[in-house]
Amino acid sequence: MKTIWIINEYAGAPAYGMELRHYYISKELARKNYNVFIITASFSHLLSTPKDLKKDYELEKIDGVNYVWIKTLKYKNAHSLKRILKWFQFSTRLYFLQFKKFIERPDFIIASSPEILHLVPSFLLSKKFKSKFIFEVRDIWPLSLIEVGSLKNKNPLIFLMKKIERFAYKNADCVVSLLPNIESYLIENKVHVKKLVLIPNGIDKKEYDNIEKLDNKITSLIPGNRFIVTYAGTFGAANALEYLLKAASLLKDYKDIHFILVGKGMEENNLKELAKNLKLNNISFIPPVSKSQVQGILKLCNVCYIGWKKEKIYKYGISANKIFDYMYSEKPILHSYSGKADLIKQANCGITVEAENPEVIADAILKLYNMPEEQRNILGKNGKEYVLKYHTFEKLAEKFEEILV
Repeated sequence: MKTIWIINEYAGAPAYGMELRHYYISKELARKNYNVFIITASFSHLLSTPKDLKKDYELEKIDGVNYVWIKTLKYKNAHSLKRILKWFQFSTRLYFLQFKKFIERPDFIIASSPEILHLVPSFLLSKKFKSKFIFEVRDIWPLSLIEVGSLKNKNPLIFLMKKIERFAYKNADCVVSLLPNIESYLIENKVHVKKLVLIPNGIDKKEYDNIEKLDNKITSLIPGNRFIVTYAGTFGAANALEYLLKAASLLKDYKDIHFILVGKGMEENNLKELAKNLKLNNISFIPPVSKSQVQGILKLCNVCYIGWKKEKIYKYGISANKIFDYMYSEKPILHSYSGKADLIKQANCGITVEAENPEVIADAILKLYNMPEEQRNILGKNGKEYVLKYHTFEKLAEKFEEILV
């Protein structure tokens, strides 16, 4: 039996919260008789229920997957200085994991971004154990911190991250990326890798087939007999939801078009303030629901919305989880996106319009609103067929298995 270490400081589990990519892939690999250890931090801003540790390390078995929790600092939000200190703390404690007897020697070490300080100890551990070192690029750091975040090119932390990023690309036995156009980034930056494999995000079909009934408190917040445009996910700056609200303002005269935003995040108060200033009575903010209830929400809507900022980094593509949630719901998707490798166009499951443009977003909503229901159903069906063909975690785990040689 081969042993795999997946090192992802932000890895979660159903009982603790997002992010769940490696949970699903590890479950599938465990079914294929791999011994998988997910090594993650006890705290992140993505976890709904952080792990409370008494020791610096703790082993927990979750659905056939071994979780190694490393105790780290807590911080208030994603922009906290303590978050950066936590990166260094996690990386240091990760290196000393080699002396713990409860974890088995790895045949493969998969070190995942976006946080990349841990790539150096991950590589050193691969040398110590003579295991294959695989670098997984889920988000291009430090480039994302420069273009979408607030850090500058001359920042010493950015300089350090650039060195680490180059080091990881150079020394990885294989680079796995979720981004469909990552090769352009490598060419532009004159980075040579030994092997590049694209393994995007996806869905767990078994879980999606078991939709949990919605609370009456939730369903009461969704108006009936309306054309519902829904966003379900994080209310973050990168999600560009202010443009959806401005589009809602342009459509105020259409009394049977209603917008619902389901979730929470750092931009929640700003969005509610904007809705108040725009005097919107065609929008409802709904608290986050469990992952097993998301499909229940989407079943009640007519259009699913996802938007992005107009940033250069998106020319390398995206692989957002909510796109696959939307596809599975069989609802047409409105995609406000100006990047490359657009999944909505590839799957022919909706309409893509320019990012950061409320007028074209509003026009697209009207186009879907006036579209015959039969035609909207075809778009929705295209999305579900596409996600089941290419994006189940069962199939994605098979792609991982191909590189575990």
